[in-house]
Amino acid sequence: MTVEDEIEIMGQRLNRKIKGLFGRSLSIREVDAGSCNACEVEVNALSNPIYDLERFGIHIVASPRHADMLLVTGPVTRNMELALLKTYNATPEPKLVVAMGSCACNGGIFGETYASSGGVDRFMPVDVYIPGCPPRPQAVIFGLMVAVDKIEQKIRKLEVKA
Repeated sequence: MTVEDEIEIMGQRLNRKIKGLFGRSLSIREVDAGSCNACEVEVNALSNPIYDLERFGIHIVASPRHADMLLVTGPVTRNMELALLKTYNATPEPKLVVAMGSCACNGGIFGETYASSGGVDRFMPVDVYIPGCPPRPQAVIFGLMVAVDKIEQKIRKLEVKA
């Protein structure tokens, strides 16, 4: 089985889950909290003709108000702390937070310094961690599949409360 076949199989499974859960596309707001841009290159690769996440019902959106999920990359730098929190607060419930890359997961090579506060989970609850420096696109797609399962659980909890 080739990499392209793996991506197609995972993507079609993801698309069926998204359509069944939302009845529409999954909207993701990507937030660079201070990365070296390696993860952003991989996020951009997800929209190229090889991976083409749009065909699987996943869209990158410009506003957190339109997002179902935040995809955060990089260690949270001191300059981005407030912007990241505002973005999180502007995202409607039920929301997911995915930490993509070693830096977002735990601070990576930057750790905690005068300029970096470490991983995303120091500022908000993280639902899914996608490790790697940077993670491969297949790992990101798999992480999104795990995240969709988590949002399904959150939606059920909200329905029970209502």
